[in-house]
Amino acid sequence: MTQPSKTTVIAIAGASASGKSLFAETIYQELLPELGPDGISIIKEDAYYRDQAHLDMDERIQTNYDHPKAFEHELLSKQLTTLIAQQSIDCPVYCYKTHTRTKETITVKPTKIILVEGILLLSNPLLRGCFDIKVYMDTPLDICLIRRIERDTQERERSLESITNQYLTTVRPMYHQFIEPSKEWADLVITRGGKNRMAIEVLKAKIRQLSQ
Repeated sequence: MTQPSKTTVIAIAGASASGKSLFAETIYQELLPELGPDGISIIKEDAYYRDQAHLDMDERIQTNYDHPKAFEHELLSKQLTTLIAQQSIDCPVYCYKTHTRTKETITVKPTKIILVEGILLLSNPLLRGCFDIKVYMDTPLDICLIRRIERDTQERERSLESITNQYLTTVRPMYHQFIEPSKEWADLVITRGGKNRMAIEVLKAKIRQLSQ
């Protein structure tokens, strides 16, 4: 009987708008033609924001989305374990406009390489046990804020006032309390954001080695 292939799970963490999504997506898109859909997949921690359908919109808006309790990390850990055991999962889908999950799910099949990106991945001991390689995007907060303003106004239809208010009340405090301290768990600390080509090529080379 053929033994299942070893799955390697790579966490890419860092502050909101630090470049982690771009970094993960670049690696995924550049290796997908080479490794194929059975070789590499990507999962976003944002998909595991807790279901808030039982709350009205005003209550959802007040949620601290940068606190570990905002995420259902236990479900993410369970589903990563399922993927490592070579079984498919039904990944939740989160809507930024309604601030809750949709009724849909996305089927994710096990692959040799799983990229997981999110702000608080390294803050959770249960999750850290799922990761073979832990990457931290170390981007200055002022750069993150500029990128966050551009993203949230253009992609999420949010006002400048709401973005700055959220940044001052939760994003920055939670960064200092939870995200930045989690850097100590990283195997690789990457500067200059998601366009750091040398860092991208180094990790791609490691993934190719692990995929053989």
